[in-house]
This record gives sequence, structure tokens and C-alpha cells, in this order.
Amino acid sequence: MECREIMEGNTTFTAPVQDETTQFPPGSAPVFYNTKMEFNRDMTVLLTKVVQPEDYLDAMAATGVRGLRIANEAKIPVTINDRDEQAVKIIKYNAEKLGGDISVTCDDANRLMCTARFDSIDLDPFGTPVPFLDAASRAAKHYLFVTATDTAPLCGAHFKAGCRRYFATPRNTEYHAEVGLRMMMGTMARELVKYDRGMKPILSFAKSHYFRSHVRVLGKVTTADETLAQIGFVMQCPKCLYRAEQKGGLFPKTHICPHCGVETVPVGPLWMGPLQEKEVLAEMQTALPGLQFGTKRQMEKMLTFLLAEPETCTYYDYHIVSRNMKVSPPNMEELIESLNEAGYFTTRTHFCDTGIKTTAPLPLIEEEIRLWNAKNLQM
Repeated sequence: MECREIMEGNTTFTAPVQDETTQFPPGSAPVFYNTKMEFNRDMTVLLTKVVQPEDYLDAMAATGVRGLRIANEAKIPVTINDRDEQAVKIIKYNAEKLGGDISVTCDDANRLMCTARFDSIDLDPFGTPVPFLDAASRAAKHYLFVTATDTAPLCGAHFKAGCRRYFATPRNTEYHAEVGLRMMMGTMARELVKYDRGMKPILSFAKSHYFRSHVRVLGKVTTADETLAQIGFVMQCPKCLYRAEQKGGLFPKTHICPHCGVETVPVGPLWMGPLQEKEVLAEMQTALPGLQFGTKRQMEKMLTFLLAEPETCTYYDYHIVSRNMKVSPPNMEELIESLNEAGYFTTRTHFCDTGIKTTAPLPLIEEEIRLWNAKNLQM
């Protein structure tokens, strides 16, 4: 197969040549390599440099770029696995060329995770991670990193597929990006608590076509109970933008919209707890300027957003709120400032360009939008 040399971060490796004229170039090569996931890999490399797990498993590696970069840039012992023999040949070639503490295996990911344990495990499958979460929840000693690219089922666009895969009820709401991330994380939590284990998210985000979460795995029954208490539902009004949060339950409780008087519909079960460990994010932000990453500007922007966002379970797209009110959307910075001055912690959100994360209730957001319109119509 024809290959080419590529550099990501400060790691050089070989990958098969792709047909860039096809609709999905990574799928045209004999071994999968997705250039659009460089940001995902950059963030994980930076995180592992900060938290320094004892070892790392790249469970479904393809070209092995993620594991190679962890070994080379974070200086952590790595196991790189793929069940495809062609992929393993490329991984071994790259590993021998790169050097370092790298073990290469050719195995089914689930079988490998049922026969060996690793301090940190990374699941980055094509599509849903669900078939691998059970084994990973037992095999990961302290860290579990997961990507899901099946965004349509997680966001409610493919409703039945979301129900089947995640045993949860997705909804295609205006805050669907956060629903998708929290639904994936809710599934991670439910898999861990089966084995009397808990989780504490370190770094979680949504970007373009995927969701990504890095969590600490906690091995005590008490932490499993605490994790279970962070699973719940968002109760969404089917007629208006009102929603309410319900924590600490695998079954939704009946709830009536205070504005419409209709019964709300449950979204979940979702992970309702914090998405970030902000002390670690601050360390990542401090370390970033001195490191080499191809997506450094995107990383700086993402970390700034994640550090600022309040830990609410949904966000509001203020353009949609304004459209429902049949008024013009205000200037975002002015709206954020007015909500903060009213005593409600409000920031932009990485989930949506026109989204705001706020502790303010919907009626207050609508009132501030109404006041802004009244003020600007008089000018």
C-alpha cells in the first residue's frame, strides 16, 4: 500500500495515502486515519501530560497515531492494539521507528480488556463506544477516555437508534449537543456503577461530529453511589423552551410545565454532574503555550470556554429564544452582561455559537431580551 509521512504534535509517523476526492477520505485507505480528529488527539495528549497515568491502552488504534503520540509526547508506557493485521503492521513499523516504551498487540479490543488491565484506557471507535464500555469499565484502573461519533442517535435525530444503543431517551432539543454528551457520559456512569465503581469527569466536550469525555475511575462503593446520584433527567416542555433538571434517579418523576400547564417529557437518563475538573484544565492551560500542537489556537479557545462555563445541565440558544418571542436577538455580550449584573452567572458556551450557559431561569432571559429590544427600538 502507498504510504506517506505525517507529523502531528511533535510526532512523525507513516499512514496510508487517502483518496481526497471521495466524500469521506479516511474510509478510502486500507487503514483508517482521520485528520479531522487531530484536535481530539491533541487535547488527550495535553491531558495525559498533566495527569500522567502509569500506562495507556489505545484499544482500537488503526494507524496507532494516538498511542504513538502519547508514548512520544507524554512519555507514558503505551499498549497499541488493533484486530486488523494490516493496521498492526503499520503500527509496528511506526513504533520501531519512533522507539520508546510501546507494546503492539493484534487482538479484539473486548477480549484484550477482559484479559488485562491498564491504568488508562482510550476508546475511540468508528461510531458508538457502547459495545466496548462494559469491558473497559472493568479493565481501566484509574482513567477512562471515550469518544462517540454517532451524534445523530445521541442527539435524538435518530431517536430509535439512540434508545437502542444507550438505553435512554434522546430528544432533538435546541440544546441537543449537550444532551448527546451527557447521554454518552450517563451510559459510561451506568456501566461503571455495575461494578461498584464511580467516575469523576476531568475533561469533556462536544465538537463538530463527535463527543469526548475523559474521566477518573474511582474504585469505592461509596463513589459508585455518589455517581449514581448524579444520573438524572432533563424534563423538557413539548410546547415551550422550559426545562427542569431532576438528579438522583434512573426513572423520571412526573413534572408539569409552569408556563404551559402540560406534562414535560423526559430526556435521559443523563450524566447531570460536572463535566470538568477545572483545576486540571487550569494546569493544561498553563502548560499549553510551551508545547507544539497543530490545533493550539482551537485548544486555547476550548479551554477558555470550558473553564468559564457554569456547571448547568443545559444551555439556551438565545437566537431561538428570541425567535420564539418574535423579537430580534440582542447583542450576545450585552445579554450576558445584563444577566450577570442581575446576579446570574452567565457565559458563552462551546456547545453552540449562539448559546449561553446561565444560572438564570427562562423567564428572566426572556425579560432581558424584551428589555434590550425595547431599549434599541427607542434609539
